[in-house]
Amino acid sequence: MTSFADKVAAAAAAVRELFPETPLQENDYLSRKTGAHIFLKREDLSPVRSYKIRGAFNFFRKALAAGNDAELFVCASAGNHAQGFAFVCRHFGKKGVVFMPVTTPQQKIDKTRLFGGEFVEIKLVGDFFDACYRAAIEFTEAAGAHMVPPFDHKDIIEGQATVAYEIAGQMPAGRKADMVVLPVGGGGLAAGVTQYLREIGQDPRFVFCEPVGAPSLKTSLTSGKRVKLEAVDNFVDGASVAEIGREPFRHLKDFSESAVRLIPENRLCATMIEMLNIEGVVLEPAGALAIDALKDFPRKEMRGKTIVLVVSGGNFDFERLPDVKERALRFEGLKKYFVFRFPQRPGALRDFLDLLGPDDDITRFEYLKKSARNFGSVLIGIETKDRKNFDVLAKRFHEAGWAYQDITENETIAGLVI
Repeated sequence: MTSFADKVAAAAAAVRELFPETPLQENDYLSRKTGAHIFLKREDLSPVRSYKIRGAFNFFRKALAAGNDAELFVCASAGNHAQGFAFVCRHFGKKGVVFMPVTTPQQKIDKTRLFGGEFVEIKLVGDFFDACYRAAIEFTEAAGAHMVPPFDHKDIIEGQATVAYEIAGQMPAGRKADMVVLPVGGGGLAAGVTQYLREIGQDPRFVFCEPVGAPSLKTSLTSGKRVKLEAVDNFVDGASVAEIGREPFRHLKDFSESAVRLIPENRLCATMIEMLNIEGVVLEPAGALAIDALKDFPRKEMRGKTIVLVVSGGNFDFERLPDVKERALRFEGLKKYFVFRFPQRPGALRDFLDLLGPDDDITRFEYLKKSARNFGSVLIGIETKDRKNFDVLAKRFHEAGWAYQDITENETIAGLVI
């Protein structure tokens, strides 16, 4: 019987039809910052700027080799699987239909059309992936088509495992990974990488990263069974899945829930901006998960270790950049929002402005309502260059007798008015 490692090796050889190995690069900036040897597996440099092309290609390759003569192939994806699927449809000359959530970034929709050309049709259905996935399954059954799942299939997992095959061959001579950090959405990548490395005799510490708003793996590991989340935050669209895949969970179920790190979305945005400004690396939210996870480890725990981070994708829609910058500033404590009880009298605004320091900038000023004849509620956004400046402002506001509420971390109110 052919071993999983042998199957992965064959998949890796076959995928060379499409693209060369993605690089494994030691990153000087992150290495100096952590005291470790940080290697980035740059899946953002694949032809579709994510690792998803690997699983899609392997699935098609094996289906066609087995004599599958379906006229139509179907997939459901928040973006990256769709692009890989579209690229592979064109490569094999097969017609495909792509179901994507309506909320998918336009950049990913456009790129899917570009990669698939005349071989691919796109249908936008549902606000979240799971509704989109159900629609794709119903369409597949009605049309007699062949479904190409995004993560929940052994051939997909086998294809994603080629990432680990390349890592093993690309590590500098005499060096092996002490830790491998993997982003998790549906779990296909994590299942493939962990199984392959263990089977070839390598057993680094595995760390899995999920966004706080979509902890499907952590919740399932804690419960000892697959759990479907009632709601997910789809900001990290490439990893926001309500339920870990059945086949991936079969491979991951014996890991401790403590192996999963939940990454705050606003902190993740700060990492994206940091990598863009300092390293010139464009990452989508899911692609930055593994890098952001470094912030959870004490420096002494990483010092001298060899750590491999899988950078899963770089399909970032720059129309989202203002939102990402906003979230990053809020996480770093450089931007806050307040609701002030503003007196309705001449000179009140001047009195308020006189309290601001030279590095404090008003980015939002909006009357919400006049709560009384002599006062009104005003939304004020303030950005500064040093988070300590807000402590100074708070003291000045108190001494001047201003009534206000800091709503920066109040998700309910901030979601309504900001």
